[in-house]
Amino acid sequence: MSKKVISILGSTGSIGTQALEVIEANPDKFEVEAISAYNNADLLIEQAKKFNPNVVVIGNEDKYDEVFTALDPLDIKVYAGENGLCHIAEMERVNIVLTALVGYAGLKPTLRAIEANKDIALANKETLVVAGELINKMLETSRSQILPVDSEHSAIFQCLTGEVGNPIEKIILTASGGPFRGRSREELINVTKAQALKHPNWEMGAKITIDSASMMNKGLEVIEAKWLFGLSDDQIEVIVHPQSIIHSIVQFEDGSMKAQMGLPDMKLPIQYAMTYPHRIKSTFPRFNFMDYPSLAFEKPDLDTFRNLGLAYEAMKQGGNMPCILNAANEIVVDAFLKDKVGFLQMSDIIEQCMNKVSLITSPSLEDYVATDEESRRLAIEICN
Repeated sequence: MSKKVISILGSTGSIGTQALEVIEANPDKFEVEAISAYNNADLLIEQAKKFNPNVVVIGNEDKYDEVFTALDPLDIKVYAGENGLCHIAEMERVNIVLTALVGYAGLKPTLRAIEANKDIALANKETLVVAGELINKMLETSRSQILPVDSEHSAIFQCLTGEVGNPIEKIILTASGGPFRGRSREELINVTKAQALKHPNWEMGAKITIDSASMMNKGLEVIEAKWLFGLSDDQIEVIVHPQSIIHSIVQFEDGSMKAQMGLPDMKLPIQYAMTYPHRIKSTFPRFNFMDYPSLAFEKPDLDTFRNLGLAYEAMKQGGNMPCILNAANEIVVDAFLKDKVGFLQMSDIIEQCMNKVSLITSPSLEDYVATDEESRRLAIEICN
């Protein structure tokens, strides 16, 4: 494969740092053109000194002077804010934009990357959750392709390779069940953020780890899968698989099923997205069946973990409802991490927002922006 020039939006987070590890291990295959962080100026500066990108963006404009002063002697350009993010998403030299931002913040840069015909390694599921229909319409007239980085969507993507024209009967997204699998609602009333942040299988950022504990992460993945793979609502199933070895499954209309397997390590789907359609050698740990003599599967508990059901309902209603769901969830997760609301209260607040914010069946980009703002205001009001 020819060398690929990469822009990383969110280089200091879990996905971004692992992507840089993949790049460091394969300097003949990748070049870093731009990196960004929202708040972690120290790590961003350290990464810039190590990888020498052309451009660095610090999202928090208050930290611009700190980053500029540190990198100016190295002749690295420094930008700040959302405009800076949009700029590095459309730079001429860039082949792939890795969107590893957290939450709604990934939407506008992703739209700009599509307009600039860049391939997008997408680790920001909220982009498709909020505006999947709009993005798919834009992709129809763009040379961009979306290459999923989430382990579950990467698994589906890999299973579909070579299956062009073969109809999908359904896909099955696997969920680990998180740290509270098997717990009752009564047992979850007083759980702490420290308990919720202890994921049994994956090392991830705080927001996605809480989403995994509440099953909202799987709900967002269900909506993302609909738009990524052109599926109807009833073609997407979720099963709990505690070992996280089977990352997801495709069932074709003849009944045959294909699964993608491997140890829970995000570097593999990151690397696959960045090298697609090629595979390159890696030193990642290998799965051994003898270490896992049995694999378990369970039905998700929608009564206890209501967020998954709320996500299915938002997908069913369509329009701006997934945007409402996502915005409210971002607020309640932040509130939970700040000890302002309880674990089970998060679902209650999200549901209230879904009931109170007006449904728009065919939203424009402006409608999405307004919906996001209104939903956040309402969720903050309820949390306080």
